[in-house]
Amino acid sequence: MIKLFTIGFTEKSAEEFFTLLKRAGVKKIIDVRLNNVSQLAGFAKGKDLEFFAKSIVDANYEHNINLAPTKELLNNYRDKKISWAQYEKEYVSILEKRNIIIKIDFEKLNNSCFLCSEHKPEMCHRRLLAEYLKKSNKEIEIIHLIK
Repeated sequence: MIKLFTIGFTEKSAEEFFTLLKRAGVKKIIDVRLNNVSQLAGFAKGKDLEFFAKSIVDANYEHNINLAPTKELLNNYRDKKISWAQYEKEYVSILEKRNIIIKIDFEKLNNSCFLCSEHKPEMCHRRLLAEYLKKSNKEIEIIHLIK
């Protein structure tokens, strides 16, 4: 089995966030946000997160914008120009155009964790990404780290 975790940093203190990652045995955080340097990210800003991940969790960190939605898609959803159902279809279409299935090394996904900002996975692209990958590799077990 390939354990693939997902986590969002909002509505979590740094202590809760890093405790969830450590308890789960996460070995790599894969940041799937388009922008990982926002001041709103607090402890989850790119360079800070890379340091904290290594120091606290003993996990590696990678920012992979190839797994992020486009700015246009994000803006269209935030501005309510498209529904969540449309967002889902467009995001999966982006993954297909980028040939993500071919580019992902599934074996290296074991004990990795997709990171985004949304607290819960239901309406977040990290869930869509994990489910998209699972369709191609049934060995993937998706575990959402919440609270």
